[in-house]
Amino acid sequence: MKFIVLLVVIFAVIWFARRGSRRVMGARREKTPLPPREDMVACSQCGLHLPRSEGLPGRGGVFCSEAHRAEFERTRK
Repeated sequence: MKFIVLLVVIFAVIWFARRGSRRVMGARREKTPLPPREDMVACSQCGLHLPRSEGLPGRGGVFCSEAHRAEFERTRK
């Protein structure tokens, strides 16, 4: 009988401890905002995908670097 009571007490302690840690983790997740979503585009020269805000616009599309934009425009004249 003592063994069963001891098991119930241990189970209850573990259950309450896990339940409390979930609340703390949930509160931490809610406080950290997610970064805004951004469209991804492919470099017209090499095909590398990058966020639209980081791309360099040029004749013929968006590019990952100034070198690729210059090379693309030079070869497509």
